[in-house]
Amino acid sequence: MTKLKFVPVLLIGGLGLAACGDGYPPNKTIDRGFDRKDLSQLQAGIWVDPNGCDHWIVDDGVEGYLSARLDKYGKPVCSGVAEPTQTVGDFKGGSTVRDPN
Repeated sequence: MTKLKFVPVLLIGGLGLAACGDGYPPNKTIDRGFDRKDLSQLQAGIWVDPNGCDHWIVDDGVEGYLSARLDKYGKPVCSGVAEPTQTVGDFKGGSTVRDPN
């Protein structure tokens, strides 16, 4: 009789874990936000970190993306395109979602 008390708990726990996935394969090149498009369609800008090295930055109005800008050998690019902690380029372009900032 006591074993039957755990069945609802196990059932609810199993359903909760099943809801963790979004049902999509793990494709990191597609934006799954409001406008759902390939990330290559968004415009990137450059953010310069406090050390003076470049990072690609994209803002689609809901989500943001950032990755280090690397040369062909995998080393950071520190181009001097802007002062540290500043951005250049239209990194908010390419999206239909309005960003108030």
